[in-house]
Amino acid sequence: MSITHGIKRLGVLGAGQMGLGIAYVAALRAKVNVQLYDVSPEQLDKGLKFMDKLLAKDVSKGKIAELDAKEARERVTAVGKDKGVAGLRDVDMAVEAVSEKLSLKQKIFGELAAELRPDAILASNTSSISITKIAASTVPQNVSAASEQGKANAGRVVGLHFFNPVPVMKLVELIPGLQTTEETLTRARAFAVACGKDVSTSQDVPGFVSNALLMPFINEAIMCLEKGTATRDDIDKTLRLGMNHPMGPLQLADFIGLDTCLAIQQTLYHGTGDSKYRPSILLERMVDAQWYGKKNGKGFYEYDTTSNS
Repeated sequence: MSITHGIKRLGVLGAGQMGLGIAYVAALRAKVNVQLYDVSPEQLDKGLKFMDKLLAKDVSKGKIAELDAKEARERVTAVGKDKGVAGLRDVDMAVEAVSEKLSLKQKIFGELAAELRPDAILASNTSSISITKIAASTVPQNVSAASEQGKANAGRVVGLHFFNPVPVMKLVELIPGLQTTEETLTRARAFAVACGKDVSTSQDVPGFVSNALLMPFINEAIMCLEKGTATRDDIDKTLRLGMNHPMGPLQLADFIGLDTCLAIQQTLYHGTGDSKYRPSILLERMVDAQWYGKKNGKGFYEYDTTSNS
């Protein structure tokens, strides 16, 4: 089978839930070699153990053959902090899946542009931050953005927003920055399809399509709880049973991570200047309390974290 995306080696930055999920579908579905990078040795180890668990689970359920699972796992190798992003120097594409912080992403993309081959695609899994801003960080300060080098660096940056949990959710949101080339878009789309995903395209606006719709919905649900309009359980029950949603908005917020929800809502608010995107005070206070949801055991609901990988 020809690889129309031209990607034989993929670098994934961040071995958390999203990065691990991207590595999983790339190795299993797209059948590309994956180098999984994280600055935390503990997170790398945790991520790889979780991949082992996911593969074993899919084998036990008859979703994949044992040989396919074995081959997928063999395609994934760990890259530690000691090598830095230089450890990804030979990849054809890098996908960043770290925290929703613009400064952190700008730092990473500046390093990737300096270390990776000029033809390597630089993709961000951001769910809300401007791809145009991220792309601009790949142009060195002593280089004009209008120069051939500046255009080449920024032109290979694209948004490739996978949804959580990546092995289950079918969609990838493709987002071009102002600088993104058609070749980058075409190859990134082909790669997402090779990972078994359907692709939608959004312009580079705060929140893109997905979170420009989802986050205000979640924020309104939190405001209903904050104002005492209804209880937590009745808010979620109303959306589950009345609107046929798989889970209620407060439970969904817990699964996304309340810190992530707040970061995206703040991006929407500051990016548009529209007061309708103001984050709920209750959401801000829960993040202040470090109640992030399912990932650390407490959000709108409580979770048993001892069974997590």
